[in-house]
Order: sequence, then structure tokens, then C-alpha cells
Amino acid sequence: MVNAIDLPQLPSREVTGYRLVNSKFPPIDLFDDVASADEFLALHALQALTNPRLQNEVGNLALLPPEQIPFGIRGCSYAVAPFTHVNPQGSRFSDGSFGVLYFADRVETAIAEVTFHQQLYWEKVPGLHYERFVFRGLKGIFNEGDLTDAEGLPIKHAVYSPEDYSVSQPFGASIRKQSGGLRYHSVRYPGARCWALMTPRNVTDIIQTSHLEMIWNGTITQVNHLRSYPHRIHDGRRD
Repeated sequence: MVNAIDLPQLPSREVTGYRLVNSKFPPIDLFDDVASADEFLALHALQALTNPRLQNEVGNLALLPPEQIPFGIRGCSYAVAPFTHVNPQGSRFSDGSFGVLYFADRVETAIAEVTFHQQLYWEKVPGLHYERFVFRGLKGIFNEGDLTDAEGLPIKHAVYSPEDYSVSQPFGASIRKQSGGLRYHSVRYPGARCWALMTPRNVTDIIQTSHLEMIWNGTITQVNHLRSYPHRIHDGRRD
């Protein structure tokens, strides 16, 4: 097994990454409405008195120290959500006990990564013959200076196993202890790269850029970009 401490750290550099999130998960307004941890805690305490759904919306705050939340940035909720709403089934670099914010170097890479995992999930749903799922396309800016560089590991290394995470998950846990995350080869889109952020603190901006739909027809048969078209209204009728 590779030792995380033996891998180089990346120099400070601002980079742009892309990710997809299911549109059924709305942004968490509470994170976007405040500029500091003190404001957040005060507003959270106030809303907790009147909003019984607040815990479900915000997630488990015990999983993310307040000092790691990048309050005041655009799209703060998108940066925080993976850490307070942790997937208990885990992922490549997490066993499900902590969250990871994944980014890809381009939209096509993000689509390839998400399509693979959605395919595995949907094919296990009994009786699912046809469905349409909509995703938000997000663009994030972050500094990779606090990250570990795993691109020196060959793509045949066990860390990059297509479906067996028995090596990559302990590796991710060791990365989390020593750095802010990892830059690594994309497994689903050859020649591309991805990032696994173990904290949102280095994120400076996340915006929604698009909507995409995946069509399930026994398998994923299409991925489409959804676009809105301008229209004019005359006398109550749309052009």
C-alpha cells in the first residue's frame, strides 16, 4: 500500500473544477446567508426554534468544524453539503464516515464519473425501466496548494482500481489526516484528472452553470444538456 506521506504536496495554485449534483438536493440557504461562523451559529439557533426540517436541510454539523466552512463565498452551501450530508456507502476515498468534495477537470470528466456510479445505483432499483434524472452542473474555484499529488502513481495502481476500493479508502483516510485533499487520475475518463477535497476551506467560489438530464432505459442511454430559450409574452400569450 502506498504511504500518503511519501507523495509530494502541490504548490499553491488556483484551479477550476466541475461536478454534478442531483437536482433533488436543493442548496442550503443558511450557509449562503451569513458571512462568519458566529453569524451562522446565531442564525442556526434561531431557525432551529421554528424550522423542524432544519437538521435534514443543514445535515450533521458535527462532521465539519466551523473553522473549515468558507463563509462568505458564493455557493458556500455547495462546498459544504458533501461534508454534512455524507454518503454512508462511501466513495473511492471515503469509507462513509466522512465527506469528500469531488471535482473534475472538465464537464465531460464529471459526466463520465457520475454516469458510472449512477449506472451502478439505478440497475439495482427493482422495476426501474424508464426514468429521467436531472443534475445541476457546478463550476468551482479552489486552491490546490494544500493537496497531495497522486498523479505520480500509475493508473494500474490499486488506488485506481475501477470498482475495488479496499486500498483507496484507507489511503483517503490517511490523506485526510495530513493534507487538504488529493489530485489524482480520473478512472472513468482516460487522460483526465480529478480532485478529492477533504475540507471545503480552500474553495473560493462555486456557481451553477447548467442542468443536465440522464435518461435511464434499462441502462443510461443519453446525457443531455438542458437549455432554456427566451420568449416574449403578448396579451397573456407566449411566443
